Amino acid sequence: MSTSLIFNSIGQGQPLVFIHGWGLNSGVWQPLVEKLSSHYQVITIDLPGFGLNTDNSIESYTLANVSSKIAEAINTPAVYIGWSLGGLVATHLALNHSEKVQGLITVASSPCFEEIIVKEKIFNEKLNDATLGTWPGIKPNVLQLFHQQLGDNIKKTLDGFLKIQAMGSPHIREDIKQLRDLIMAYPLPSKETLDKSLRLLSSEDLRYQLNQIKIPFLRLYGKLDSLVPKAAITHINQLSPNSDYIIFEKASHAPFISHFDEFFLQLKQWLELHF
Repeated sequence: MSTSLIFNSIGQGQPLVFIHGWGLNSGVWQPLVEKLSSHYQVITIDLPGFGLNTDNSIESYTLANVSSKIAEAINTPAVYIGWSLGGLVATHLALNHSEKVQGLITVASSPCFEEIIVKEKIFNEKLNDATLGTWPGIKPNVLQLFHQQLGDNIKKTLDGFLKIQAMGSPHIREDIKQLRDLIMAYPLPSKETLDKSLRLLSSEDLRYQLNQIKIPFLRLYGKLDSLVPKAAITHINQLSPNSDYIIFEKASHAPFISHFDEFFLQLKQWLELHF
């Protein structure tokens, strides 16, 4: 029988819910939690099968089921902040559990992570546009390689993923070490959970629903990110013209680690403006 997801809460004030990315856990948010908890109620939750919820996974690992589990666990309406895959989950929550989501912040995330190449220009009726046929993202063979590597060595695969996330950072070794130290404080997910959740990056596509989001919406990016290419930002601007966005010039996939002070300042300023 499935049980409610475990989450941590600290501080008082406007509730903020943080959702981590693929392969990792809520430990990645610890430096931000420590600094934000004097101003806000900070809630961190591990995705099903990860971190504190390692023993609480779900049979059908879909975006809808993951979102429902989080909405079920956290009753307080809050600003949802999701990193990478967590941003996709937070976006789905904003679209399908709007009574729970007061504001949306995505970090190094995309409504569609996998690269889509259309050889001929197509007209998209949903957008009344003919320019979004080709979509910048993670090449399918890269995602397939991660699936294959999971069968060999989970820890080695996660270490390789950490290196990709820190790529381009001016202090890549320090970033990788900090990320590894933070996530290793929690149990590692199973191969099955990693494999099922990785498929979300290639199977889910929320691009044409972004214009339905009417709450305050902030998107944060690293200019050097190889998983969410800079070229994707222009397309997302078209899909969500009323959202705000910030690009950290020398950051990669984890700007809240590599550019912590700048990230914290931008995040806090935006929150104070809207909440």
